[in-house]
Amino acid sequence: MRRVLGPLFLSVFLAACAAEPENLSETPAVLGDFRLGHNIAIADNVVLGPFSRELTEQQLETELQNAVAKRLRRYDGDGLYHLGIVMGGLVLAQPGIPVVYAPQSVMILDVSVFDNVTQERLNPEAKRIQVGEGMRNMVPLLGSGLVREADVQLANLSANAAREIEVWLNENPEWFIPKPERARVPFTISTPAPPVVEAPEEEATN
Repeated sequence: MRRVLGPLFLSVFLAACAAEPENLSETPAVLGDFRLGHNIAIADNVVLGPFSRELTEQQLETELQNAVAKRLRRYDGDGLYHLGIVMGGLVLAQPGIPVVYAPQSVMILDVSVFDNVTQERLNPEAKRIQVGEGMRNMVPLLGSGLVREADVQLANLSANAAREIEVWLNENPEWFIPKPERARVPFTISTPAPPVVEAPEEEATN
C-alpha cells in the first residue's frame, strides 16, 4: 500500500473537479430496490501519507459512516443492501508554505456491497474509491492544512467519498432490480451484518 500512495495521492489531486453545493434533503431518483442497511467503515489499518495529520480510528470511521448514511439513506427501495468500506490510505494535509508548497488532503477506500438476503458480495472485487477535497474545497496557494482543522478536512473527504460511492452504485443498476417475490425486510441494528473484505495482505503490509 505504501508504494502506491504517492502516485495515487498525486493522481487524485490532479483529477479533482468542481462540484456544486448539493441539497441532500431532496429525494434522489429511484435506484431500483436499493435501501441502505449496515454501513460499516473500518480504519484500523489505514496507511497515513507523508506528514499527514492524525485523528483517531473512531473519528475516521464515524465521520465516513455519517457521510455515507446522510447521502444513501435517502433511498427507500424494498430491498436491503449493506456496505463494507475499508479505509486504506489517508492524508490530512499539514500546513504548508503559502505559494511555495500547498499540500492537499486525500482519502483512499475499498468498497463492497452485499445483498441482505443472500449475504453475497455483489461486486466481484472491492471498488477502489480515491477522492480529494475537490476544487470547491481546495485552497490552491495556501493549502488545505493552513486554513482548515483536521476534522473539517476529514468531513470534506468523507462527503466526497460518499458522493463517489453513490455514483458507483448508480452505475450498476442491475444489482438493484426489484424482486417482487421478496417482502420488504425491516432494518434494525440486530440485522446480521455481512463480512467486510479487507485489502489483500501483501498490499496492506508492504
